[in-house]
Amino acid sequence: MDKSKVLVCVAWPYANGMQHIGHIAGAYLPPDIFARFSRMRGHEVLMVSGSDTHGTPITVLAQQEDIPPAEVVARYHPLFIEAYQKLGLTFDLFTHTDTQIHWDVTQEMFRKHVENGLVYRDTQHQLYDPESAQFLPDRYVVGICPFCRARDARGDQCDNCGRLYDATELIKPRSTISGCTSLEIRETEHFFLALDQMNDALLSWIQTEKSFWRPQVYRFTLSELERHEMRGRPITRDIDWGITIPLEGYDDKRIYVWYDAVIGYLSAVVEHAHLDGQPDSWQDWWKTGAQQGSRIYNFIGKDNIPFHTIIWPAMLMGRRDFCLPYDVPANEYLNMKGRKFSKSRGVIIAINDVVERYQPDAWRYVLTAMAPETADVDFTWDDFVERVNNELVANWGNLVNRILGFAYRAFDGVVPEPGALQGEDYAVLSEVERGFVEVGNLYEQVKLKGALEACRRLSQRVNQYLNVREPWQVIKQDRPQAQAIIYTALQAIDWLKLMWAPILPFASQTLHEDLGYEGKLFGTQYTKQVQDARGEHLVLRYDHSEATGVWQAGRLPVGQTLNPPRILFHKLDLETVLATEADLVLA
Repeated sequence: MDKSKVLVCVAWPYANGMQHIGHIAGAYLPPDIFARFSRMRGHEVLMVSGSDTHGTPITVLAQQEDIPPAEVVARYHPLFIEAYQKLGLTFDLFTHTDTQIHWDVTQEMFRKHVENGLVYRDTQHQLYDPESAQFLPDRYVVGICPFCRARDARGDQCDNCGRLYDATELIKPRSTISGCTSLEIRETEHFFLALDQMNDALLSWIQTEKSFWRPQVYRFTLSELERHEMRGRPITRDIDWGITIPLEGYDDKRIYVWYDAVIGYLSAVVEHAHLDGQPDSWQDWWKTGAQQGSRIYNFIGKDNIPFHTIIWPAMLMGRRDFCLPYDVPANEYLNMKGRKFSKSRGVIIAINDVVERYQPDAWRYVLTAMAPETADVDFTWDDFVERVNNELVANWGNLVNRILGFAYRAFDGVVPEPGALQGEDYAVLSEVERGFVEVGNLYEQVKLKGALEACRRLSQRVNQYLNVREPWQVIKQDRPQAQAIIYTALQAIDWLKLMWAPILPFASQTLHEDLGYEGKLFGTQYTKQVQDARGEHLVLRYDHSEATGVWQAGRLPVGQTLNPPRILFHKLDLETVLATEADLVLA
């Protein structure tokens, strides 16, 4: 695509527990890989997200621990930022939803929807827990799914089939607060989003513009809209934690989290603009008009598909002058022994823990190699070790290690003059150079597993070239020819360094320096404390002003001084890993 604005919107995690590898594989690593590539391509990129502070899982945990919800947020929000920094996720802004800007933007969205006739008042039958004496928001209820009959389905959406419904439709509903199964249905007044008004517009938009989406995303969305069963969906709840309704007479209600959280994609861009001292620049990303806004990507897990392909686009249509999502590359689930990772259900491998024991690039490699792009994938520690040792170390790591080590020793620590190249030298260089088109197209289409496989194949092609040419033998008889072989391999590695960089940024930076270059391929992450009317909050930011990585086949300078080569990846011992991680998954 032409150089343009690319807005990378990343799912907002509930601040109620540690981030696990299922989250990272499904919704957090893919956007970073895509954003890094897009920056290298020369696009103006903004990658935003933040902690969802108003989700009912937070209030459920707060009630269980008898603490204010704000204390739960204060515990987990910094841990998210810590994990993202260690993994190298280059958020231009990672904030949270309890900021004054987010409150203001959400309330303004609500007012505009009211003015444009997309929000209306109505009564609703809602489950009431007589034992805890309160109405039950959706995530305070579990039961049997009315569509697929899965057990322990949540009160608003089934994790198994993905269908949306009202909590009152659950079979044998149970309160997660008190455990009560004798729930009452009572009437209460709420504000509703008129999704039924938007069904035809959404269907036309999907049918005419989105057939390139991932098949499971497109089919699910099309099926939901073709049924013409969209109906008004309540966007307020009888709770005391969350954003207040900007109308008089509703002090006992709050804007519900599913409406508030997706607005974070907009409010984070507004906050980013304010932090950069250009408070109106957010419009360049979101407003349609002369500059046509930006190309918006929403990176999510499959449980969030309807919220991002139906509800959020409907909300944006309701504003009438806002860009709609370009792509929603939702992933399926990364499971463990057939079970879905879940913070609330205690099945996790916390990324904060394991990124301390294994290299961040090892995680980035494995979670991309087994990415659940089109189907659920089962994670095992055996597979983790197998991929690190027999793919990452044995292929790319081994190629870099043996060539840089040999070049450094045999040619006095400089890139040798190649002299006359032969047919095989030109052939391998031509094939690797074409990778900028092949791999680039895969990254651009968010086919990240395919991009990794293409990089791995090209790396193996260079390994095979070296096995045939054997420069360590040739140098004994014909030093000029050995110089040509080594220069060819170093040039190929220099190009592959860039192709691998979105997935393996830490190793690529190390290799960049070992090849004798100065500067950073990417920018710098940093944290910042921000003060606003709602108090102080911690954000993660990314400064790309010093980045030098460009998606093109540059020429490795002859005579450039090499630095002593470093080992990029560490081999793992399976028995040690299994013993160390035996108790890491909490049942």
